[in-house]
Amino acid sequence: MNDTAADERPPPVKIKKYANRRLYNTGTSSYVTLDHLCQMVKEGVDFVVHDAKTGEDITRSVLTQIIVEEEGKGQNMLPVSFLRQLISFYGNNLQALVPRYLDHAMQSFAHNQEQIQQYMTSLGGFFPFGQQLEEMSKQNMALFQNAMKMFSPFPGAGTGINPAPAAPEDEGAELQRLQKELEEMQRRLGELSRKKID
Repeated sequence: MNDTAADERPPPVKIKKYANRRLYNTGTSSYVTLDHLCQMVKEGVDFVVHDAKTGEDITRSVLTQIIVEEEGKGQNMLPVSFLRQLISFYGNNLQALVPRYLDHAMQSFAHNQEQIQQYMTSLGGFFPFGQQLEEMSKQNMALFQNAMKMFSPFPGAGTGINPAPAAPEDEGAELQRLQKELEEMQRRLGELSRKKID
């Protein structure tokens, strides 16, 4: 059934980017802007962007450009500390693990997004759990850093931390412990978002 559902999903809209930086939507046969693409993302419309001359897939760089544009409008969602940490992972021997971690974290947050928004609405827009979410984020980052150290051939590289090296036989147990802690945090976030006012 999953295969059937996947087959029914429309193919991504093809966007071409020309040398003059203009973006052309081949689906609507019209030129579009980054604002248009931003709205498509919000509406759940999948698209890919190709360089009109080389055919290279430049979707990632265009999406990054959209984020820069949105941040420039004052809609800041990326804390400076997060940006610094993200930049510090470029060129790090653990760089390949970061995308999977961020993807998993955002999927988990998006899964609870609707419930969180409903709860905030029921409180008249007031969200009293900012501190708890911030604490969970810190714990999540600590888990990530621990996972990074375990996979690193040079413990503490890029983190400023020099832990005692884990014995090889302990690494599997450590991974299981980290997974359980992550699942517990996700459970707590789910309970938090479902909590109703008595």
